[in-house]
This record gives sequence, C-alpha cells and structure tokens, in this order.
Amino acid sequence: MSKTIIITGGAGFIGSHVVRLFVTKYPSYKIVNLDALTYAGNLENLRDIEQSPNYYFEKVNILDADSLNEVFQTHQPDGVIHLAAESHVDRSILSPLDFVYTNVIGTVNLLNAAKQFWKNDFNGKRFYHVSTDEVYGALGETGFFTETTKYDPHSPYSASKASSDHFVRAYHDTYDLPVVISNCSNNYGPNHFPEKLIPLFINNIIQQKPLPVYGDGLYTRDWLFVKDHATAIDLVFHKGKNGDTYNIGGFNEWKNIDLVKLLCQLMDKKLGRQPGESEKLITYIQDRPGHDRRYAIDATKINKELGWYPSVTFEEGLAQTIDWYFENQEWLKHVTSGAYKQYYERQYSK
Repeated sequence: MSKTIIITGGAGFIGSHVVRLFVTKYPSYKIVNLDALTYAGNLENLRDIEQSPNYYFEKVNILDADSLNEVFQTHQPDGVIHLAAESHVDRSILSPLDFVYTNVIGTVNLLNAAKQFWKNDFNGKRFYHVSTDEVYGALGETGFFTETTKYDPHSPYSASKASSDHFVRAYHDTYDLPVVISNCSNNYGPNHFPEKLIPLFINNIIQQKPLPVYGDGLYTRDWLFVKDHATAIDLVFHKGKNGDTYNIGGFNEWKNIDLVKLLCQLMDKKLGRQPGESEKLITYIQDRPGHDRRYAIDATKINKELGWYPSVTFEEGLAQTIDWYFENQEWLKHVTSGAYKQYYERQYSK
C-alpha cells in the first residue's frame, strides 16, 4: 500500500537513518524529508539515497506555519514522523528559548498543519512524535523508566520535550488526532554530530585533544544504536496502538567514565597506539547544572507488543561506529569546519 510520509529533521542524526530505512524498505512510499538545515542538519548524511525516485526534500523550518501548510498541500501526507528538535542539553542551558520555540511551538505548528489538512478524516493517518527519556527526570541506583513514569524534567531541553509530549497527547484527547509517541534513550552511531559524547570523544582522541568528563564521571546512561532506533520507529509507526506511548531503550547501561575508557581502548587499538595512551586525555571538568544521575529504560512493552529488540551489543555497535568515523573522516572534517553547509548550496540552490 502506498503512503506519503513527512519526516521532520530527516537530515539530522536519527532522522537521516529513519529516512534511509523508509526510502529503501518502502519503495512504494513517498518520503518527504523536511529539515531547516540548522547546524546539525546535513544533507551529506543522505547522499546515498538522494537520487531515489521516492525521496523528496523540503527546506522548511517548523516555526514557519505557512510553509508547513504549503508542504502539506503539495505532498498530501498520510503520516508525519516528527524528529526535528533542538536536542543538546548544554545548548539548552545557554539558550532555553531556542528550545521552547523549536520543540514546543514547532511541534504545535505541525499538529495544527496535520489537523487542518486531514480535516478530521483521520482514517489511515498517523502523527508520530519522537521524544526522549529525559522527560522522566532522574533515577536512583535502581529502577527503570516505564511508559507510566511521572514526568519530572530537570533541564530546559527535557522541559521543552515534555511540553511537546503533552501537546501531542492533548491533540489526541481534544481533537482525536491519531498519534503515537516514543521516548528513547541515548542514541549513538554513524552520522552523529560531534557535540555529543561518543562522536566528540572519537574526534578528540584522533586529534589528541582533552576528553572532558563532567563531575565524577559516574553518570549512567542507557545507550541505543541508532539503526536499532530507526527499526523501532518503523514498527511503532506501522503497528503501534493509537494514542499509546512506547519506551525504546538499549537494555544497555554504562557509567560515562566506563564508556570513555572502553572507547579509549578501542581507539588505541584502531590507531595503533600504546594501550592506555588515550586514557591520559581524560580531563574531569566542572559538572553541568541540573545533571541527571541515571537514566534507564524498561523497553518490555515494545518488545512484547511489537517484537522489537536491539540487534547489536554495545561493544559491536561502538566498534561499527568507530569504523564509520574512520572511513568518513572527510565528513567529520566538513561538519567540524561548517563546510557541510556548502553541500546544500551546491545541490539545491540551482
């Protein structure tokens, strides 16, 4: 069955993997990548599929309601997979309003566009909002986030995502808009913009720069390989229950310092350096304000209801990630220099 799906933020890290999966797996679908191409949106992430006949790109900011309405009228989507977001906690501490605008107002603009275009004829339609486990706040040494965990956000980023989640549910409850939501743990993998921990440290180890570790380094996160997340998104979009929430996690907790030391070991081997050489780059720095101690997701629901589970161990996924960055050092140079922005000008400004 043919569908038209708008994927917002499709030039970003997670979004590009979702776009690639849908374009290649569903050749009868029309996939519209809607992205504003801010600093983390990079069309080079999709070079391998950009000539596919079922792939379309629209350079639109979700804050521009008029342009969103035009895209809906032009492409007439059956579904929206909403990934576009400001997502870096450190940036949210410096500039919280940017997160309010994009993550809250932008999401409401999309909800309005879908509601108005579908005109209450919701048969076969779906609005899928992709969120984060950070909306739940922090855990102690035990326990897990479930779909019914009370929201308790602690950073401007997580507060903005919590607000957008509430708006999505409100549009379902008020207007019967057909929605699903997923809350995922930390992603890692190819094409990750090097401001987040793993790609930043891979790049710094290559450059022999300091590896900045917040506080005591004992903060714990659940890590999810981005391709496994894309597979989960595919399942939730097609088979998830209307109005439901699904937690997506890697069953894979690591303390930051243990992760960094494993990364150093793998990188030393990859670079032919002496064991322990990269660990000397570890530099403990002042802790981040409002830093949540531990996140861990219980992904039992999506496993039992939709049959999803991670396909790789963390060590396997991390090794694949390191290999990708070594094989794509030109990409890394482009994104760290800003040169990747020229790709859009060359490809789409004709």
